Amino acid sequence: MKFTNLLRIAWKAIKRNKMRAFLTMLGIIIGVAAVICMIAIGQGSKQSIQSQITAMGSNMITIRPNSNVMGGARMDNSSVQSLTEDDVTALLKQPEYINAVSPSVSSRGQVINGPYNWSTTMQGVFPEYLSIRNWGLRDGVAFTSQDVKAAAKVCLVGQTIINNLFPNAEDAIGKTIRFKNIPFKIIGILVKKGENTFGQDQDDVILTPVTTLQKRVTATNFYQNIFASAIDENSTEKAAAEVEQIMKASHGIQKGMDNDFSVRTQAELISTFTATSSILTILLAVIAGISLLVGGIGIMNIMYVSVTERTKEIGLRMSLGARGVDILMQFLIEAILISITGGLIGVVFGITATKLVTMFLQWPTLVTQSSVVLSFLVCFVTGVFFGYYPALKASRLDPIEALHYE
Repeated sequence: MKFTNLLRIAWKAIKRNKMRAFLTMLGIIIGVAAVICMIAIGQGSKQSIQSQITAMGSNMITIRPNSNVMGGARMDNSSVQSLTEDDVTALLKQPEYINAVSPSVSSRGQVINGPYNWSTTMQGVFPEYLSIRNWGLRDGVAFTSQDVKAAAKVCLVGQTIINNLFPNAEDAIGKTIRFKNIPFKIIGILVKKGENTFGQDQDDVILTPVTTLQKRVTATNFYQNIFASAIDENSTEKAAAEVEQIMKASHGIQKGMDNDFSVRTQAELISTFTATSSILTILLAVIAGISLLVGGIGIMNIMYVSVTERTKEIGLRMSLGARGVDILMQFLIEAILISITGGLIGVVFGITATKLVTMFLQWPTLVTQSSVVLSFLVCFVTGVFFGYYPALKASRLDPIEALHYE
C-alpha cells in the first residue's frame, strides 16, 4: 500500500477520536515545552555569565594572595600580606604579554554628602585599572599617575553612589564627599555596569588612587589584589604564565615550593561557571524529559486500545489483501503523527513559556535551533518506540479470529 494512503488512513483514525488524541498528545506537549523552556533557561544563564565576565575585562588576570595558616588558624586571603609594591614593579619591567597592571586595596565604610549617607566600598587602584576592567567614564576625568604619587584625595564614583548621595540629580562633579570623615573630591562618574555574575552591584563603588587609600584610610603598605591585562585575548594564557614566573622570582619561590599567590584568568572563570551551568541545564532537561517518557507511555497505551477497538477492521483489511507490514505501518504512522503533532504544539508552548519567563521573572533565556531540532527528534523516536509494539501486535493478528472478534 502507498505511504500516502497509509498516512491518510492514520490521520482519519486520529480525527475520529479528537479528544482522546489530544489527551494522548498532552504528555508530549508538556514534555517538549518543558525541555525547550529548561534548555532555554540554561543556555540563557550560560550566555549571561559569559557576557558579564567578559564585560569585567576579557583579558583580565587576577593575582591574589593564598591563604595560609598561622597559630593553627587559617587566615583569610585579604589578611595575607604577600603582595607588595615590589611585585607591581617587577610586573611592569618590560613584560612581553602584559599590557597593564594595577594593584588594588579596598575598604568598606560610610560615605557622606550633607544629610545623605551610604555604606559602600572604596577601592584604591592605578589609573590603568579602568582599561583593565573595560570601564569608561560617563562624565568628568580619571585620576592620573601624578595623583597616585601625590596620594591626592580625589575619586571616581559609580552610579549607585550618585543615586544615594545626590538624589536631586544635581551635578556631582567637583563636589566633596566624606569617606570615614576624610574628604574626597569627585572628579569623574563611572559608566553604569549593573550587577555582576555573583549578583553584586558593580556601580556601588568609589575608586581612588591606591596610595591615597593606603596612607589616609587603611594605613597599610601591602595590596589585597593585583590586576593585569594581556595584550590581547589570544595571549591571556601566555600572559598568565608570564605573571606566574615573574611573581615566583619576586617572592623567591624555588622549584617544588608552593606559591603564596594564585593567578586566575577570565577564561578560567568562564569555564568554571559555564561547566556548572551546563550540568544544571542537563539536569533540568532530564527532569523535563520525564514528561516525554510519560507521554510516550500514554501513546503506547492508547495505541493498544486502538488496536483492540479496531480488531474487526484489521481482520477485514487483511482478508482484502492487506499485508502485515501494511497494518504495522498504518498504526506506526498513527503513533508518529500523534507524537509529532504534540511536538509541534509543544514547541509553540515552549517558546511562549520561555518569553513569559523572560518577561515576568527577568531571567535570561536563549531558545536555540538545536533544542527545537532535538525536541522533534525525541518526538519522532518516542512515536516509533512506543508505537511499534502495539503496531506489531496489530500486524500479527489472525484475520479469521479478528473478523469474529467481539
